[in-house]
Amino acid sequence: MEINQLIRTNIAQMQPYSSAREEYKESDKQMVFLDANENPFENGSNRYPDPQQKSVKRILSEHKRIPENQILLGNGSDEVLDLLFRAFCEPNVDNVITLPPTYGMYAVLSNLNAIKNREVFLNADFEPDVQAILNQIDENTKIIFLCSPNNPTGNSFSDESIVTLLKHFKGLVLIDEAYIDFSDKESWLQELGDYPNLIISQTLSKAYGMAGIRLGILYASTEIITVLNKIKPPYNVNSLTQSKALERLNQYEDVISEIVNIKEGREYLLKQLLQVNFIEKIYPTDANFILVKVDDANFRYQQLLEKGIVVRNRSTQPLCSNCLRITIGTKEENEQLINTLKSIQNG
Repeated sequence: MEINQLIRTNIAQMQPYSSAREEYKESDKQMVFLDANENPFENGSNRYPDPQQKSVKRILSEHKRIPENQILLGNGSDEVLDLLFRAFCEPNVDNVITLPPTYGMYAVLSNLNAIKNREVFLNADFEPDVQAILNQIDENTKIIFLCSPNNPTGNSFSDESIVTLLKHFKGLVLIDEAYIDFSDKESWLQELGDYPNLIISQTLSKAYGMAGIRLGILYASTEIITVLNKIKPPYNVNSLTQSKALERLNQYEDVISEIVNIKEGREYLLKQLLQVNFIEKIYPTDANFILVKVDDANFRYQQLLEKGIVVRNRSTQPLCSNCLRITIGTKEENEQLINTLKSIQNG
C-alpha cells in the first residue's frame, strides 16, 4: 500500500503552518521568549503549550512500546478521527465503511466532511460480515472503521476477521481501542509494523479516568502520522490537559488497580443480572459496560430514572431493539443498581 496514493491532492501539496514553538528548538539555556506574542507575566498558562506534546508522548511510548514518531495526540479521539477524514477522504467523492451498531461519531464525522458512509451491519453475533464488507469496497473507499471492543455491544471482533480486512483492503483500517484496557485480548499495537494500513486509536477517557481532559491518541506508521501532523491545529492539546495527562500516566499502578476493580464489578453484575426476570439476554463484553436485552427498554429506562439511576437506552441502534447499556460503577453503585432492578421486577 502506498500512503501517497491515498492522501488528498491538496493535502499532499500544502505547506503546514509553522508556529513559534515549532520553529524554536529547545535548549538547556535559559531563554527570553519574545517570539510568540505571548503575555510575558507568568501565571502558569501564559505560554503556548508544546505543539507536539513531547513529554506525554515520551511516557506513552514507554508504556505502549511504540516509537514517539508513531503517536499523534488530539483534543479527544474525535479530533484525531476527524483528521483522518480531512487527510485521506475527498469530499463528495470518497467513502468509508462503518459497522453498525457502533460508535456514532464515525457517521457524524462522515457527514461533517461530506464523505459517503457505507454501513455494513454486524451479524447476529455482533461480528463483522467480512464478505459483505469486501463487497462494498470500491476505488473510492478510503477507511474501514472497526470498534473493538465494540460500543455499544461490548464484544471484541475476531482476529481472523480483522486480518482478512487488513490483507485484502488497500485503504486504511482503523481499530478503535477505546475499551481495550478492559479486555483480556491483546491490543493490535504490536502489529503496526506488519500492516502499513493499520491505524489504532485509544483514549485516556475510559480506563485512565480522564474523560474531562479530552485526550485522544492515534498510533500509526510514521508516514501516516507525518501527514496528520501536517494538518492538525498547531496547539490542539492545551497545557492543562498535557499536565493532567502526565500526572495520571505517572500513576499507572493506580490505573491498573482501578481496571481490576472495574473488571471485578463487571463479573459481579454479569452474575447478578441473571436473577432479573425482565432481562432477556446478557451479551458478552470485553468493555467497562454490559449490553442487556429487556422486555421493554423504554419502560425499564424510565423506571430506573425515577429511582435515580441513569443507563443508556440503545434501542434506536441497529440490532439493539429493547437494549440497555449499563456502565460498570463503583461497588456501591453496582449494588444499588442490582437492588433497584430487583425491586422493579417485584413491582
